[in-house]
Amino acid sequence: MAPIFGVIISYLAGSIPSAYIAGKIRGVDLRKHGSGNLGATNVVRVLGPKIGGAVFIADFLKGFLAVYFLPTYTETLRPELWALVYGAAAIVGHVKPIFLLGKGGGKGVATASGVFTALAFVPMLVSQAVWIVVFYFMRYVSVASFFGAVVLPIAILGWYRDPLSPVFIASLIIALFVFWTHRANIGRLRRGEEHRFVKKEAAS
Repeated sequence: MAPIFGVIISYLAGSIPSAYIAGKIRGVDLRKHGSGNLGATNVVRVLGPKIGGAVFIADFLKGFLAVYFLPTYTETLRPELWALVYGAAAIVGHVKPIFLLGKGGGKGVATASGVFTALAFVPMLVSQAVWIVVFYFMRYVSVASFFGAVVLPIAILGWYRDPLSPVFIASLIIALFVFWTHRANIGRLRRGEEHRFVKKEAAS
């Protein structure tokens, strides 16, 4: 398979609006509820954790499968580099889904998690562990995502010890991308308006 077809497949797979589909199944347009974002966090907020978890897995797999399988079928001498390109295409598809005319996508965290789980499994585990710890204590998904994004390139550099590694460079770009897609969250955090997931026992 020519690499360009892998890019197209990755983008189209990333463009599948999992959150939008889940909402429509329940008779809800998630673009008009909660934060209005078509990501797993807003699905949890509006439709509950079970559906939100299913959407997260679907978005995760969009990135993971593109990176893990497509390079195997790519006719190129550098499949590892094309794996990065496929991952980037899947993330772009998630954020700017063609099936929604390039509007209303998610913020790319779940899909990026799938991409880097396929590319750098152990560093991604470290990043995910940091995400869980930060979320547990602070209860802000956005803040946990910021910490996870920052820790990922550090973990990759520590694991591979190569500052010129394409995976490390890609992780730096993705970290910046996560902050960019969460710029509205940063504004809400500064104003004290960011949604916080409060523990049930604390809310009762």
